Amino acid sequence: MLPDAYLRPGTSSFSEFLASQVPDALPRHRAGTEQLSPTPTHGTTIVAATFPGGVVMAGDRRATMGNVIAQRDIQKVFPTDEYSCVGIAGTAGLAVEMTRLFQVELEHYEKIEGTTLSTDGKANRLAALIRGNLGMAMQGLAVVPLFAAYDLDAGVGRIFAFDVTGNKNEERTFHSVGSGSTFARGSLKKLYREDLTETETVTAAIQALYDAADDDSATGGPDLTRRIFPLVSVVTADGYRQWDESETAAVADAVIGGRMTRPDGPVAGLT
Repeated sequence: MLPDAYLRPGTSSFSEFLASQVPDALPRHRAGTEQLSPTPTHGTTIVAATFPGGVVMAGDRRATMGNVIAQRDIQKVFPTDEYSCVGIAGTAGLAVEMTRLFQVELEHYEKIEGTTLSTDGKANRLAALIRGNLGMAMQGLAVVPLFAAYDLDAGVGRIFAFDVTGNKNEERTFHSVGSGSTFARGSLKKLYREDLTETETVTAAIQALYDAADDDSATGGPDLTRRIFPLVSVVTADGYRQWDESETAAVADAVIGGRMTRPDGPVAGLT
């Protein structure tokens, strides 16, 4: 027999319900009781960019542990519901747990309220989860995700960035987080246009990740021998869709082919 708290109407927030009933199940509580590695695994660079009709998110595949490559094919971009996705940067273990909790949070809200949460509501819920991890962030175990969604009401793709305190900012065109974000964002400033097609936006994102890997040792570039390429996802009015690996490989191969003659990448016009 389930306790009464599980059967009576209550909050539409799953994380609030969990905090009141089983607080130790929350990532921020479990992390404090476990023996953590002095150099936990970190995920690095994520980029996102909007285009007419949706938004693209892409992440490199490298995870680091200090100065060591811990994993070469980590997944950093996850669907959170039918019309949104999250890219993780920071402490990988906590970031993945937070993403899973966020997925359940959105599903729980839909079951309780009978409707999907608005795009701004989703971003606010994620901000609250990040804020709950502030204690761990102050100990060096920060989680800084990037959130992208297709807003069904506005009919556009939207991007939200956060800091470790949960403060959120909407980015209108493109954004990047992670150790290689400065280089990726500089690349996107050069390549991004508001009228890009979906494929052109994916190409710009992969170019940006290539530039990030070129200057940041924690960001992994395309691995030609192992055929490991960035993970690319697109969210449109049709919902979330992960690009097929063969599609991404074809774009990455084209990007690498262009770099053989111009190592620093395509040149933007001066006007």
